[in-house]
Amino acid sequence: MVKIAIIIGSTRPGRNSEAVAKWVYELAKKRTDADFELVDIADFNLPLLDEPVPPAMGQYSKEHTKVWSAKIASFDGYVFVTPEYNHATTGALKNAIDYLYNEWNNKAAGFVGFGSAGGTRAVENLRLIMAELQVADVRAQVGLSLFTDFENYSVFKPAEHHLGSVSAMLDQVILWSGALKAIR
Repeated sequence: MVKIAIIIGSTRPGRNSEAVAKWVYELAKKRTDADFELVDIADFNLPLLDEPVPPAMGQYSKEHTKVWSAKIASFDGYVFVTPEYNHATTGALKNAIDYLYNEWNNKAAGFVGFGSAGGTRAVENLRLIMAELQVADVRAQVGLSLFTDFENYSVFKPAEHHLGSVSAMLDQVILWSGALKAIR
C-alpha cells in the first residue's frame, strides 16, 4: 500500500492551512487504498535554508535536515495544502521543499490550494517546482475560495461540491504513487 503525506504548507500564526489539511486528512482516512499521514512543516523548525552543500548531493550536516529528509523519504506521494501568498505558494513551504532533492524524486503530488482565486496561482507555482524535482503532479486539484469556503476569511466551511474534487485528486495521487514506486 502506498503512503501519502498531506503536508500543511504554512507556518503563519492563525493559519487556515491546518484546518484545510485536517479536513483533507479526515476524508483521506476513510479510504482503504493508501495510508495517509498529516505532516506539518511547522513541526520541523526549518530555518531559511542553511545547508552548505546543495541538496542533490544528499550530504546533510544539520540535524533538522536529517529529520526532515527521513520523514519525506518515507512517503510515496504527497498532497500539498497551500494558501496563496502574492500569487505563489508560501515561503515556508518553498524553503521546506528546497531543503531536499532526491527524497522527492519519482513520486507523485496533488494539490489543495486556497485564496482569493482558489489558490490556483500557488498551485501553478508548485507545479513548476515539482517538475524540477522529478515529481509527477496530477491534474485533479482542489481550489478553495476565501470568499465562499471560509466564514470571515478564517473559519473553514468548505462547500460540499469540493468532496468530489478531493476524491478525484486522491485517486490520481494514489494511482501515480503506486506506478512510480515501481521505478524507484
